[in-house]
Amino acid sequence: MSFKKTVAIIAISAAPLAYGQDAKDWEGEGELGVLITTGNTDETNINGRLGLKHEVESWRNIAEFSSNYSEAEDETTTEKYKTSLETNYKFDENQYAFLRGAYERDRFSGYDFETTATTGYGNRVWNQGKRSFLDLSVGVGYRFNKLEDVNDEGEDEEKEAIGRLAAQLNYGLSENALFQQKLSTEIGLDENNVISQSETALKANVVGNLSMKLAYRVEHVSDAPAGSDSTNTETSISLLYGF
Repeated sequence: MSFKKTVAIIAISAAPLAYGQDAKDWEGEGELGVLITTGNTDETNINGRLGLKHEVESWRNIAEFSSNYSEAEDETTTEKYKTSLETNYKFDENQYAFLRGAYERDRFSGYDFETTATTGYGNRVWNQGKRSFLDLSVGVGYRFNKLEDVNDEGEDEEKEAIGRLAAQLNYGLSENALFQQKLSTEIGLDENNVISQSETALKANVVGNLSMKLAYRVEHVSDAPAGSDSTNTETSISLLYGF
């Protein structure tokens, strides 16, 4: 899939979130930095990310778009695009139902693309204001992945129902520093392929809306495509601009 097609998919997917919403209810951050990867690619490259959040009394919408790219000797060595969109309907201050979709295109993962759609229940089990909270969620859904090559069973697609478990902890260390931990695992209910992700991040305000971020991400695929690593890591140092 070309970069232009990927951008088009992201734009079309994001449109429902923005339609008819008051701009004052939105907040977001743009991120640009250096990324060091291990696993399917062992590279140092540039990463970019855009995060958007819209929240009112009964609804919360979250969107994230990211890309990593690098070249060496006129040859592409890293090319990865990810987008996730989530809508929460809040029953009360802490409980909510969620609907989530995700798309990933990683040229060196063994997949042509990976997609999931899940829905379920979440609870903000600990809440100390906007900056410090713990969210836990559980849901079910469907995974559709397109393999780059035919696997041992002669198939080039992975299709199965999945269960999803996720957690997010935000903890305000001070007025200018924030610790963040995200965990998720998606369990295949047919082929038993388990994809787990962890992101640990520390953000510190520099001046005004500008912050620095140090993050470490790990992804583990229990049944990775042939020729691909099961575990991939990303270490990043970035500048964030909040708006």
